[in-house]
Amino acid sequence: MDDTDSEDELPPGWEERSTKDGWVYYASHDEMKTQWEHPKTGKKKRCAGDLPYGWEQETDEKGQVIYVDHINKRTTYFDPRQAFTVEDVVVKPKRYDGNTAALEILQGRDFSDKVILITGGNSGIGFETARSFALHGAHVILACRNLSRAIKAVSLIQQEWHKARVEAMMCDLASLRSVREFAESYKAKKLPLHILVCNAAVCTQPWRLTEDGLESTFQICHLGHFLLVQCLQDVLRRSAPARVVVVSSESHRFTDLLDSCAKVDLALLSPTKKEYWSMLAYNRAKLCNILFSKELHRRLSPHGVTSNAVHPGNMMYTSIHRSWWLMTFLFSLARPFTKSMQQGAATTVYCAVAPELEGLGGMYFNNCFRCLPSIQAQDQSSASSLWELSERLVAERSAGIQAL
Repeated sequence: MDDTDSEDELPPGWEERSTKDGWVYYASHDEMKTQWEHPKTGKKKRCAGDLPYGWEQETDEKGQVIYVDHINKRTTYFDPRQAFTVEDVVVKPKRYDGNTAALEILQGRDFSDKVILITGGNSGIGFETARSFALHGAHVILACRNLSRAIKAVSLIQQEWHKARVEAMMCDLASLRSVREFAESYKAKKLPLHILVCNAAVCTQPWRLTEDGLESTFQICHLGHFLLVQCLQDVLRRSAPARVVVVSSESHRFTDLLDSCAKVDLALLSPTKKEYWSMLAYNRAKLCNILFSKELHRRLSPHGVTSNAVHPGNMMYTSIHRSWWLMTFLFSLARPFTKSMQQGAATTVYCAVAPELEGLGGMYFNNCFRCLPSIQAQDQSSASSLWELSERLVAERSAGIQAL
C-alpha cells in the first residue's frame, strides 16, 4: 500500500527524470527500466517554460544532463522545471502577428543541434535573426560582405551570452566568384545546414554594374542568393529536413518582369543606366525573391528541403535605405511608428522553425501569416523562366572566369 492518496506520488523505487528538451520520464530502480508514462496515472508530462532565472543546462563528462544554479552555486541532476510539469496534450499552434518578437517565437526551445546560415547578418533584421538563434543554442554563421562589421556583430552576441556559437565568414553577393569561394569554404567545415536565411539586400542604390557585368541590386538581392543555394543544395539535402527562408518585400506588388512574349526579361532586371530607377530595381528584385523561393521549393521539397518567402513587416526602419537621403529622412519621421528589429525578424524566424510548417513551402508570409503575393508572383511559368535565366547567367559568367 502506498502511504499517500496523491495519484501523482510515485510508487517506492521509482524516480522522475527529464530529458534535455524537457520531456519527463520515469525510472524504476527495482526493475531497472524507464518509461514515458507515469507508473500510476499512465499520463505523459513535460516541463513547462524556461529554466528559472540563474539556472543553466549543461552536460557532464559522462554525457548526462546537469543543471547549474549560478546564484546558489550548486549543481544537480534534477530539472528544476519538474516542479511545474504539465500534462502532454495536443496544443494548437500559437498564433503570432505583427507585434510578435523573434525571441518570443523561440522561447523555451533548444537549437543546439542546428546550424543556421544568414546572409547580411551583421545589421538590421538579419542581426536580430542571428542573435535570436544564437541565444537559443544554434551554431550561427553570418555570411557578410563587410567582414569587420560581421566580426563586430559576432562580438556583440557573444558579449550577451559567452557560450553563443556564432562566427563570421566573407561572402560578397555582388561577386559570383566570392559566392563560390564562400560555398567551398563552408563545405570545407564539414558542417550540416539546417536553415538558410537569404536576408541580405540593398535598396535605393545608385546605378552600378558588378564585376560580373550585372546591375548590382538585381545581383545582390537575387542572383547571388540563387548561386549560393545552388552551391549549397547538396549540403541542404544531406541535412534534411532543412529550410530556406527568402526575405522579400510587399514592394514586389508594384512591378513586373515579363517581356511581350511573357518571358522574364533581363533588360528589366539588369537595366542600363539610362533606364534605371533604384526603387523599381528593388521592387523587381523582391519579386524575383518570391518566384525563386517558389521554384526552389518545387525542385528541392522531394529531397526534404522546403522554402518560403517572407515580408518582414510594413514601415521597417533599417539601414537598407541609407543610399537615398530622401528615404532616410522620411523613415526618420516615421520611426516612432515603425516595428522594432525584433518584430521585423519574427516572420523569418517563424518560417524557419514553426512545427506546423514542416514539409510545407512555396508560400509567402507577412506578419507570421500566410498571404497571397501578387498575381505574377504566383505564376509558375514566371518562376520557371526566372530560374532558367538565372542558371544561364551564372553558367555564362562561370565560363567567362574559366576562359580567363
